[in-house]
Amino acid sequence: MEFEDFALPFSGKLRSDNRWVRLAKFIPWHEFETDYSKAASKSTTGPPAKSVRVALGALIIKERLGTSDEETVEQIRENPYLQYFLGYKKYEDEPPFDPSLFVYFRKRFSEETLTDINEAIARKVLEEEKSLLQEKVCSDNDDEPGSSSGTNRGKLIVDATCTPADITFPTDLKLLNTSREKSEEIIDILHQPFRGKQKKPRTYRRKARKEYLSAAKSKKLSKGKRRKALRKQLGYLRRNLRSIDKLSRQTSLLRLSRRQYKNLLVIHEVYRQQKQMYDHRESRIDDRIVSVSQPHVRPIKRGKAGAATEFGAKISVSLIKGLSFLDRISWDAYNESGDLIDQIEAYRERFGYYPESVHADTIYRNRENRKYCKEHGIRLSGPPLGRPPSQPEKRREIRLQTHQDELDRIPIEGKFGQGKRRFSLSRIMCKLDVTSETAITVAFIVMNLEKWLQSHLFCLFLVARKCFFGPSGRVTADLRGLQGTLRYHGGALPCTCR
Repeated sequence: MEFEDFALPFSGKLRSDNRWVRLAKFIPWHEFETDYSKAASKSTTGPPAKSVRVALGALIIKERLGTSDEETVEQIRENPYLQYFLGYKKYEDEPPFDPSLFVYFRKRFSEETLTDINEAIARKVLEEEKSLLQEKVCSDNDDEPGSSSGTNRGKLIVDATCTPADITFPTDLKLLNTSREKSEEIIDILHQPFRGKQKKPRTYRRKARKEYLSAAKSKKLSKGKRRKALRKQLGYLRRNLRSIDKLSRQTSLLRLSRRQYKNLLVIHEVYRQQKQMYDHRESRIDDRIVSVSQPHVRPIKRGKAGAATEFGAKISVSLIKGLSFLDRISWDAYNESGDLIDQIEAYRERFGYYPESVHADTIYRNRENRKYCKEHGIRLSGPPLGRPPSQPEKRREIRLQTHQDELDRIPIEGKFGQGKRRFSLSRIMCKLDVTSETAITVAFIVMNLEKWLQSHLFCLFLVARKCFFGPSGRVTADLRGLQGTLRYHGGALPCTCR
């Protein structure tokens, strides 16, 4: 091994104003150690579990950099700032852990634990902003809790979206073909002890594959040809399931791996659902399976222009002062208007008072939610029910208020765009429901940390501006050093110095 001729900056020291160093100091790691250690102590074999700082920090790094599990481990091995973020005392030129440990990291963080972590981080962000507001360094009268004259204070923005899973677009024919191929693999494994002793059950795999491709590659597949192709695939799958049942009486199903046994159970359910829809000439069924490898995924009807139906988890989100809170994750479709009351009560638990206004989509504005908001003195966005008033001034006032409410609801759409364009909410790569829920929640934690980094940098500029400018508005110090520091962090001066 040879060392390259390259001089390291800062005499081998780390800069204290680096983003990873500031994040490491900001996150309250010690508050999460108890819950994580309980989940990690369930395993009594193998080496000791990694600390919560290593596990949670690795998930944050992976989500923030948008890398794979293997690439994240390489990034940590090469970057001393990332190792400091994980709690290392010195630089180590060895992989911190095997990439496969990411699966266990996601399993050990339950939804309740990650929700508490997000609440703790959001609470610390709000406390820091509140202290700066009290010092009159940063002033934001719109979001200031004391800006309202009544007992209700603040704005609550709610909405729901879908986080698509990493699966191919499902069709009944494709799903039956996948089930048939996996059933053929199970037959091969169960028949292996009887090779040379008895004849292997027929599967007609080549003929079935040829018939599937003939239908799948057709540019215009008529309804009659589609039903004919479905009938043939159902017949092949029924034959394979009968063969598996006969082989299971001769040999144990323990020869199958956990994944193969799970696939066998899913295949039985897929055959039942597809057979029922075929016999009754229906196109829908309750708890419909759209992926053999991820049977927990359900179709979510969204009605969007790009994709009318998405396949993944549906989530309900609250946005408060730029901070996002994940209120619900469900793999089944549901009406998000039923979550509004619980979201308002959660707002009250966080801050001790009800919001002054709630900004939501049209689907939230049903009579039950309107009645609840009226009882608690909360203004629900949108025009009121009933006939518009006859006075032109009042009609114009309602129209302007409705328009302003729609403008105030835009930030949550931007938050969804940030999560799906910048982070991993556009495609969840995890295969299990538990690990997928962890990945979704970690994405919102990282977005809240990003919000803190941006607000912290902006408030840093305002603090310095207050120090560098005198009461008369003249410059009392050189701003070049501050400008260089902000540019080092990827920012710029928010205003022009005059």
